[in-house]
Amino acid sequence: MRIGLLGTGPWARMAYAPALSRHSELEFAGVWGRRAAAAKELADSHGVRAYDDVDTLLADVDAVAVALPPAVQADLAVRAARAGRHLLLDKPLALTVEEGRAVAEAAEEAGVASVVFFTARFQPETEAWITEQAASGGWFTGRAEWLGALFGGDGSNPFAASPWRREKGALWDVGPHALSVLLPVLGDARRVTAAAPGPGDTVHLVLEHVGGASSTLALSLTAPPAAAGAAVELRGAAGVTQLPASSESAVSALIRAGDALLAASRTGQAHACDAAFGLRVTEILAAAEALLNGGA
Repeated sequence: MRIGLLGTGPWARMAYAPALSRHSELEFAGVWGRRAAAAKELADSHGVRAYDDVDTLLADVDAVAVALPPAVQADLAVRAARAGRHLLLDKPLALTVEEGRAVAEAAEEAGVASVVFFTARFQPETEAWITEQAASGGWFTGRAEWLGALFGGDGSNPFAASPWRREKGALWDVGPHALSVLLPVLGDARRVTAAAPGPGDTVHLVLEHVGGASSTLALSLTAPPAAAGAAVELRGAAGVTQLPASSESAVSALIRAGDALLAASRTGQAHACDAAFGLRVTEILAAAEALLNGGA
């Protein structure tokens, strides 16, 4: 499968380009970016072609990987799907329900495979834990804390200058990670029952799940560095269990996401983290945002 990369920012350089280069069954065909000089630099470093025109890249590939801000990703993903290209996308799928639905519908109508990269879902230790807990069932409640120090450190983090992260905060940046772990175990969220702000961009959510369980989420990008970290705990008939840590790099996890895209394209069977799941996560985040903004 020939795959092109859309995007030239830190995530494209640190994770996507290396993963595409190292994947044994994907042919990394080229790079397009909104800044031509950056696209050429990234493409040259991996020995692939830099494209000045996104439609020219789409004509040359079977699939695209997108490492761009979510609002830009949504529009280009629709464009790529309508061109018949499979989609390896990043979270969040989009920043509005309408944009997310457009991606999911375009992928379904075109019959292309889609995979949204939720990191924990492609790390062996965490994915095995999620699968095991989903199979055991009987969970009463869950708790997720995803606390980053992106805006609370020394400013050296390459993602700290990201305009969309500064505007939308932890809810949209790390919220998808927490939901990607809780939803397959506790079931879809019937509704967001509460949402409250905390220090900085911190938010606290309470979800009611279709299986009867409830969960709480604490999300932040402004935690003190010493307080940063991610944890998920479940309590139920089987006792208490916690999400294991993973030593897997983002590059290795992305290679597995590439495997998932290949499998979905060959079998026609949707992956659990496809665009439809990405849309559902977007819907939950939008409902939480509405509560935070004073909506019903």
